[in-house]
Amino acid sequence: MKVTLDLNLKVLLRWILGVLLIWASISKLANLQDFYGSLLAYKLPLPDFFLRGTAMCLPWLELLCGLMLLAKVQLRSALTWAIILFSIFVLATGFAWARGLDISCGCLDLSLLGLGSESELVKVMKSVTFAFFRALLLTVGAIYLLRQETKAATATVR
Repeated sequence: MKVTLDLNLKVLLRWILGVLLIWASISKLANLQDFYGSLLAYKLPLPDFFLRGTAMCLPWLELLCGLMLLAKVQLRSALTWAIILFSIFVLATGFAWARGLDISCGCLDLSLLGLGSESELVKVMKSVTFAFFRALLLTVGAIYLLRQETKAATATVR
């Protein structure tokens, strides 16, 4: 029973991570200019060419990583990239939150859920504080899955 529960939890968590990455990528790819504007709002000490490159490449990396997680293809690589992406999101949102920036994270298009932009729930979910904690939880989830995959791979080799 415990093995089935653990397996179901891992599959559910992998699907949550994959779907969120795909959702975030599609939201960004639908309007790269808005995503670039979101990056500028973070006021990161990075050159403009780097932010433009990030705006063009990051959504594709998220999409690829999300698809790999859902398809369970090169899972350890996909989880490693997910950890890198989520960790960067933790840092970016953490710096924005610490500096008191009142910005939307620019991650997920909540209108896909039928929620109006004036909704209090949407305002909270778009806040940089919520984005920080969401990214932190996603990082922890991806680390957990990578550790489980590594254990499984090590047990198979023995």
